[in-house]
Amino acid sequence: MTATAEPEVGKARLRKEDARLITGRTRWTDNITLPGLLHLAFLRSPVAHARITAIDVSAARSMPGVIAVFTGRDLADEQGSLPCAWPITEDMKAPNAPSLAVDEVNFAGEAVAVVVARGPYEAADALSAIDVDYEELPVVLDMAAALADGADLVHPELGTNKSALWVFDSAQAGTGGDVDLAIAEAEVLIERTYRQQRLIPAFMEPRSVVVDPTGEQYTMWSATQIPHILRLMVALTTGIPEHKVRVIAPDVGGGFGGKLQVTPEEVVSLLVARRLGKPVKWTETRSESLLSAHHGRDQVQKLTLAARRDGTVTGLKVELLADMGAYLRLVTPGVPILGAFMFNAIYKFPAYHFACTTVFTNKTPTDAYRGAGRPEATYAIERLMDELAAEVGMDPLAVRELNWIKHEEFPFTTVAGLEYDSGDYEAATAKAKELFDYDGLRAEQAERRARGDVVQLGIGISTFTEMCGLAPSRVLGALSYAAGGWEHAAVRMLPSGKVEVVTGSSAHGQGHETAWSQIVADQLGVPFEDVEILHGDTQTSPRGLDTYGSRSLTVGAIAVVKAAEKVVAKARRIAAHLLECAEDDVEFSAGAFSVRGTDKLVAMSDIAFAVFSAHDLPEGMEPSLDAEATFDPENFSFPHGTHLCAAEVDTETGAVRLRKYVCVDDIGKVVNPLIVEGQVHGGLAQGIAQALYEEAVHDEAGTLVTGTFADYLLPSAADLPAFVTDRTETPSSTNPLGVKGVGEAGTIASTPAVVNAVVDAVRHLGVNDIAMPCTPMRVWTAIQTGRPDAGGPGSTEAGGGLGSLSGGAQ
Repeated sequence: MTATAEPEVGKARLRKEDARLITGRTRWTDNITLPGLLHLAFLRSPVAHARITAIDVSAARSMPGVIAVFTGRDLADEQGSLPCAWPITEDMKAPNAPSLAVDEVNFAGEAVAVVVARGPYEAADALSAIDVDYEELPVVLDMAAALADGADLVHPELGTNKSALWVFDSAQAGTGGDVDLAIAEAEVLIERTYRQQRLIPAFMEPRSVVVDPTGEQYTMWSATQIPHILRLMVALTTGIPEHKVRVIAPDVGGGFGGKLQVTPEEVVSLLVARRLGKPVKWTETRSESLLSAHHGRDQVQKLTLAARRDGTVTGLKVELLADMGAYLRLVTPGVPILGAFMFNAIYKFPAYHFACTTVFTNKTPTDAYRGAGRPEATYAIERLMDELAAEVGMDPLAVRELNWIKHEEFPFTTVAGLEYDSGDYEAATAKAKELFDYDGLRAEQAERRARGDVVQLGIGISTFTEMCGLAPSRVLGALSYAAGGWEHAAVRMLPSGKVEVVTGSSAHGQGHETAWSQIVADQLGVPFEDVEILHGDTQTSPRGLDTYGSRSLTVGAIAVVKAAEKVVAKARRIAAHLLECAEDDVEFSAGAFSVRGTDKLVAMSDIAFAVFSAHDLPEGMEPSLDAEATFDPENFSFPHGTHLCAAEVDTETGAVRLRKYVCVDDIGKVVNPLIVEGQVHGGLAQGIAQALYEEAVHDEAGTLVTGTFADYLLPSAADLPAFVTDRTETPSSTNPLGVKGVGEAGTIASTPAVVNAVVDAVRHLGVNDIAMPCTPMRVWTAIQTGRPDAGGPGSTEAGGGLGSLSGGAQ
């Protein structure tokens, strides 16, 4: 074996995973076929709120190929309630959440029965033969109306539509001043209400699950982000002992938080397989995915920003309404709470108050979606900073620089109580301005305005940070989250000198197999090709907390590093024995141990074989180099960046064209630049999609009217500009690699950058806000409403969707 010389970390390696993925030599869950496999299809409620007065499944049971049909009442004694792992307050209201509805349905798309058949088409055909009688009930859709006295209730047994009220106040926490005093004494007051529209994760691979009950364990394959959490939760929900459940996440085609869930279909598939003693499979249709897989975002943000006339912010007050949908899924209540710590963003705000009311409605439940709370917070504060700049007559970048944390001030404890360990906002912004030609585009903007061009130019800014690497277990405990934030790994040295790495992080497109191989190659001095990464199977990898919150590298990979360090420590002792020297005299470099000051050395591969033979080991040492480690970070990591967007807006049609997009991110040490670029590009696409295209819309009856990709718009490559990306690097001090997260950065930063650009293009026409998505109709209507000759400045909720009315600056 040849030891590596050039470091792997930092190298733009092609991904190991891609060879099998792009040639079809992989197994998605839906590819799995077992002997005697049966197929499931779910009947879903067409109404948003109703009592189930009768279900007749007799005709369906007699259809060709049908084996069985189960209703919620058939499974009522064993299905339990779907778990919610984040009770954010002691008095939080949480309804029972059956996998199959028993007595009533609470959102359109809720499952009421399941057909089991020999083939998927027979199962789907039988759904039409099930007859359900619904007694429709009043539908609750609007959050503010849901909280009013005398409102109709989603869950009458709770006596309210309010699930919880969670409050953070800097004066009470001792992290800042009194926000009400700051507002009372403000020279400038900006008040706005923004709408974070409801989004659908729209992952490439629909959800799928296969359960085999025929062995000693129940084996479940699932297109999931969380095999370890899923195993524990289905065991607790169904009463099956945890050690009798094995969960495997094979290759998973994207998740974006949408597969961070314990789904009704997973629980029902397990129960049906247990009932029948046969393997079963369920794979959702795309329409099912859009309708019933959890949604994201959906907040109303009432914001008050207090400042001095010179642009210095003195206080920020945030009042949120967050739509939970009909039930609390796995981490639903905690999503807006994660955002609570990010509304202050990169700024030194002296006073801060955050209050979030979580509300039940008759809609599909919400939960984590890429960024989970932090995009919502970043959008609000970056929109407000633009509004402040407009009010005080300053350049938007100048207002930000006036208020942001300077590089020499790190580590810095924020008004929300977090300690930012490192950052350099000045460097990222300077590089972004240069790549963007900020001054040149501002000059062009002024010229177009002076000429009164039909197509106006807007420049949008987003200087962001986020908390990722979820998370220190003690912090999660303080926030009442049921689990920890640690991650586990094992490194196994094989006799031939090859290496197997077992990681608790479960990849669904992030490139773990490549990045982890690069890290281990450097740690152990072995070739990149000699490292195999094993993951996603609770039998192979029995301990782990999985992948979400940009935690894989900053937590999961650090556990790998810690395990590799233990391997080296074991090998050093054996090397000293073989080299006949003191252990303190042994040096390790490039995969070999040497005696300091001599040319005597022994390779790691030789030590691996010596351990296998066990002929000559130090007295009392076991014949193993293998090691495990669990890493629990002391703090989050805080990537940051500056994103600049130039948008052209046709004032006659409202059409928006993104002309240029530049982002300079600081994610600490980079392991693989190619993977980083992919993560950033994908994140930008999703954030831009929220700004311009995506919105889940329900009609007055609670029916999802954007239930196909003909109605729920996703951008294609043709709709997006060529991105200009670059990086600065301030290593994190919270882990030995100095890495920060990157998976969510693009999504968090890009939405406000784009909306700021669109509003900036037409601000001189009296527009100070346009509700997302900024469709041509909404932009055009905002211009018509905002023109001085059409009634003065204003904001719009035009286009028939869920907009927001924003107050003007005072």
